Amino acid sequence: MAVQVFTADDGCRIAWRFDGPDDAPVLLLSNSLGTTMEMWAPQMAAFTRRFRVLRYDSRGHGQSDSPAGAYSMDRLGRDAVLLLDAVGVERADFCGLSKGGMVGQWLGVRAPERIGKLILANTSAYMGPPSGWQGRIEGVLRDGMAPLAEASIARWFTSSFPMREQNAVSPIREMLLGCDPSGYAGCCAAIRDMDLRPTAPLIAASTLVIAGSQDPSTSVEDGRWLADAVHQGELAVLDAAHLSNVETPSVFSETVLGFLDAGGLESA
Repeated sequence: MAVQVFTADDGCRIAWRFDGPDDAPVLLLSNSLGTTMEMWAPQMAAFTRRFRVLRYDSRGHGQSDSPAGAYSMDRLGRDAVLLLDAVGVERADFCGLSKGGMVGQWLGVRAPERIGKLILANTSAYMGPPSGWQGRIEGVLRDGMAPLAEASIARWFTSSFPMREQNAVSPIREMLLGCDPSGYAGCCAAIRDMDLRPTAPLIAASTLVIAGSQDPSTSVEDGRWLADAVHQGELAVLDAAHLSNVETPSVFSETVLGFLDAGGLESA
């Protein structure tokens, strides 16, 4: 299916697409800060064998609109719920990475009836201090995405990976460079103002937390805390940095599908 668009309740247009068999259970994927739904390309062949995969560009990213001003995690989470409404899906399993995993944490607390199993990859319940995010917001609005793109590539992958696997990293770099600075800043504000630690114990869904052993952004310790905090959490550690789905695509896919296969969509 080609990319479609729906309009959220505040007028923001959100781009989305389905892939996979029409009669398969739905798996909703949510992208990281600075990327698009295409960050999931390494997983699509494996995921669509078992799922009808629903991807979207977070507001401020890709083909979605980039409203001016600060966003909130509540706003980003409601976008995901509104997407499910727009496409007529009552309930879906969910996999999000980094910012996408933060959206997943919000959904697990605020919209548990819409979510089956949760996969929260390379993410954290809190990413302080807020001053660091404020500095990033001011920098991207002043200087654009180019300085951030190279710094992000350095953090998101282990040191030798970008040179060794240029075909995997090049699309990610292009996503970063193509990101609207205003939209990027808006999502940075959502992370700046986020503290999901108090509500993490309210997540009742069966939850897999994936961490990268060499991730400088969201550490194994962050992942372990989250897996311990939720009601039914388990932790998988992959030999990767931040974008573990790109650096270890096969292992990531196998880990996610193995978790989802253990019982399928959680019953209501």
